Amino acid sequence: MFEKLSIAAVYPEILLAIMAIVIALVDLFVKSPRRTLTYALSMATLGVVAYMQASAASQGLTVYSFGNMVVSDPMGGWLKCFAALAVMVTLVYGRPYAADRDMLRGGEMFTLGLFALLGMFVMISGNNFLVLYLGLELLTLSSYALVALRRDNATASEAAMKYFVLGALASGFLLYGLSMLYGATGSLDISTVFKAVASGQIKHQVLVLGLVFVVCGLAFKFGVVPFHMWIPDVYQGAPTVVTLMIGGAPKLAAFAMTIRLLVEGLLPLAIDWQQMLMVLSIGSLLIGNLAAVAQTNLKRMLAFSTISQMGFVLIGLLSGVVNGNTASAANAYSSSMFYVITYVLTTLATFGIILLLAREGFESEEITDLAGLNQRSPLYAGVMALCMFSLAGVPPMVGFYAKLSVLQSLIASGQSGAIALAVFAVMMSLIGAFYYLRVVKVMYFDAPITATTVSAGTDVRVVLTINGALILILGMMPGGLMALCARAIVSTLGT
Repeated sequence: MFEKLSIAAVYPEILLAIMAIVIALVDLFVKSPRRTLTYALSMATLGVVAYMQASAASQGLTVYSFGNMVVSDPMGGWLKCFAALAVMVTLVYGRPYAADRDMLRGGEMFTLGLFALLGMFVMISGNNFLVLYLGLELLTLSSYALVALRRDNATASEAAMKYFVLGALASGFLLYGLSMLYGATGSLDISTVFKAVASGQIKHQVLVLGLVFVVCGLAFKFGVVPFHMWIPDVYQGAPTVVTLMIGGAPKLAAFAMTIRLLVEGLLPLAIDWQQMLMVLSIGSLLIGNLAAVAQTNLKRMLAFSTISQMGFVLIGLLSGVVNGNTASAANAYSSSMFYVITYVLTTLATFGIILLLAREGFESEEITDLAGLNQRSPLYAGVMALCMFSLAGVPPMVGFYAKLSVLQSLIASGQSGAIALAVFAVMMSLIGAFYYLRVVKVMYFDAPITATTVSAGTDVRVVLTINGALILILGMMPGGLMALCARAIVSTLGT
């Protein structure tokens, strides 16, 4: 279904923007040190927005609005729903941590989180180069402020500065690439750009030069090699709740933006950008896994792990088109979408445990800090073990099925070098298994450093248990989520 001027397509975004402003104003009168009212309003807003997105996506309609600049389709709807849920879970896990570190003197963490989510929504829905860029900037500017939220912490301030400088560089890359594509095609509208590129009237060299800069900008948002320099430092330096906020939901927006630009806009150039993605994925799998082996800091290890995991997402994205034939596109892109959703689910639980173990004046960032966790709390040790097994790709966790579906789509595409790349990815996963299983070994077989028991609020305990259970349940019964991703991608490609 196509409607050129339907404001209904952006009702959730309008609600989110209004509530973010209202919450910022209401917070001025909140006296509670844990910002109870601000937290409750934020959670209610996120819950309503997630429901609105899910109900819109389940109708299977594609609606255009604002002169074709914004699109609401099932893929975007589900990704926005999952992004809103990810931010909700992040706030549940992060509020006790933030309160202990005097980060709730104001409600900035909640309002910036909502504005970052609004940026993600705009990125996911953008059908125009400028709209995509505006969404990206809203997300990144909110993220810079979040990383620097602990103003009295030198490490966090340094991480924010590195993030800001490298982020500005990446934004410049992306903007320059988009401006070149605009100059070549004469349009900012993604569907018009697609028609112009497909016509074959434009010089190929100009398009490819613009494409290189666009891919560089997208690679930075994913955090893949060689645009990964910011990830380890920012993950380690930022407060852990902010690390989760920038390492979880934004990956969904980065995936959607890549689909909008490369698949919906520049599919006729697939032979060019798929080769670029192949180089990026090989580099990410190699450097991400090898560098993670040497880490003793848990957050830094997970940062390099993220780089290698994004390498798998790129494998799905580069498997869609073979010699101009798009027969395997739906399978490849839905596998990639499934991978990024399940990765975010696992990341939430992993950092949830780190946030839970952190106490006032103690960050619980080193791998050795998890020593003997099974003796102190079998439940939390079990959830962390599920996360590590899933990230390593051990069956029956959801991470195994995610890796399997991506590799299956790569081999099914029949591209030259597909088997070699699949074998390489499996070999790198074996290296990855070492540093994931090392965490499990420390939790179950090392003597505990401290005898303190692990305590958590009821909301944290319930959400963490559900989070861990989903990693196992979706691994044993992945069909529902996989079918949802497939339907969403088919609907998006069909328009």
